[in-house]
Amino acid sequence: MTKIAGCARATRVSHFPLLLIGSGLLLMAALTWSIISATSSKAEMLDVEKDELKFGFIKLTDMAPLAIAKEKGFFEDEGLFVTLEPQANWKVLLDRVITGELDGAHMLAGQPLAATIGFGTKAHVITPFSMDLNGNGITVSNEVWEMMKPHIPTGADGKPEHPIQASALKKVVDKFKAEGKPFKMGMVFPVSTHNYELRYWLASGGLNPGYYSKDNVSGQIMADVLLSVTPPPQMPATLEAGTINGYCVGEPWNQQAVFKGIGVPVITDYEIWKDNPEKVFGITKEFADKYPNTTLAITKALIRAGQWLDENNNANRQEAVEILARSEYVGADAEVIANSMTGTFEYEKGDKRDVPDFNVFFRYFATYPYYSDAVWYLTQMRRWGQIADAKSDEWYDTTAKSVYRPDIYLKAAEMLVADGLAKKADFPFDTDGYRPPQTEFIDGIPFDGKKPNAYIDSLPIGLKSKETVTGNKVATQ
Repeated sequence: MTKIAGCARATRVSHFPLLLIGSGLLLMAALTWSIISATSSKAEMLDVEKDELKFGFIKLTDMAPLAIAKEKGFFEDEGLFVTLEPQANWKVLLDRVITGELDGAHMLAGQPLAATIGFGTKAHVITPFSMDLNGNGITVSNEVWEMMKPHIPTGADGKPEHPIQASALKKVVDKFKAEGKPFKMGMVFPVSTHNYELRYWLASGGLNPGYYSKDNVSGQIMADVLLSVTPPPQMPATLEAGTINGYCVGEPWNQQAVFKGIGVPVITDYEIWKDNPEKVFGITKEFADKYPNTTLAITKALIRAGQWLDENNNANRQEAVEILARSEYVGADAEVIANSMTGTFEYEKGDKRDVPDFNVFFRYFATYPYYSDAVWYLTQMRRWGQIADAKSDEWYDTTAKSVYRPDIYLKAAEMLVADGLAKKADFPFDTDGYRPPQTEFIDGIPFDGKKPNAYIDSLPIGLKSKETVTGNKVATQ
């Protein structure tokens, strides 16, 4: 492969046939130079250490920044030639990044954190880029929905008032218990955003979603609701089969339940925690250290993809939907994907509402990897026993900073500003990496990322900072 200093886009030599002679060859050379000159106004391209890359993803709409960076030429603009490969599940995806079979991947926000602290697989995984905000929903079966409805207030139009509280589901779970039946729900992975969001919603309504311990990693100790792992694309079929009573998943698999007529999405994660961080782009620390320029180039391309997805009030979303609908990406019907990607969300069939921020890919500094976001996920790991023992506030800060890498992100952002491809105001250059205390959770309990133990102690259901799970009981350390 040949790189041309100063070009905005790298060019493979094979793109220019040299099977010409005499004046024909001279004409082709002149044409080639004119093309080079026309594209050379941008700043000089990074000298990437590795230019052919393979990234993994799961078939969800929030993998969009990867698809867009490839399809719109943003990776190639940085001298990168990227192959995108769907993965069977989140565990396979993580394992393949760690072994180097994949150079990086669309990951659950909790995956780099869990791997780095050794919950499940042990490996130092980092993220220089947060892929999106929001994007998940919680869906229940038609049967459960009909049982919930009498406990949900309605508006003047006769439709359910949102957000729907988990206290309405508690009535159903209590009925199941009285009849000796377990209530089962699916989530996509033990350290997934979906697991923590579902647990948060359930706990806000008085339901205990269960604990983990060193000896029992089922997550079902003392549980009112039994949560288990189901890969995202399999959620609707598993619900339809009656194996689970509901699930938490990303799109398009909530909307798929609506289109198939098998379930009802009752709440989005936007309503559980407004503008919550969702997926990240994960690479090993070893990769970032070995290929620093490549890491910066990847980050630049992904930032541009996020910009494109949100620019002009989501004007590009329909084009994005058509791209994501392709079999090599999400592979769902464009109509299903558009139901949430274009600023709406359908709950009960026919109850479509405006949710313009259901998917956010750039605005609100969505792509900046905030330390406080990492700390929130760590507090949920501690709350439910995945982190078995008490940790100091300093531990949370140090761990967050070892995984979330805004230093890489801001360096890439500076380059884009210098290239004239972004504005300085698009990025939080003056932040210390922590958001101000956040209050827009469904239970109204504030979260201050600089005070994780105080936050853990403020949550009514879940382990307190000095508690641990021993056997089937919670004990003070």
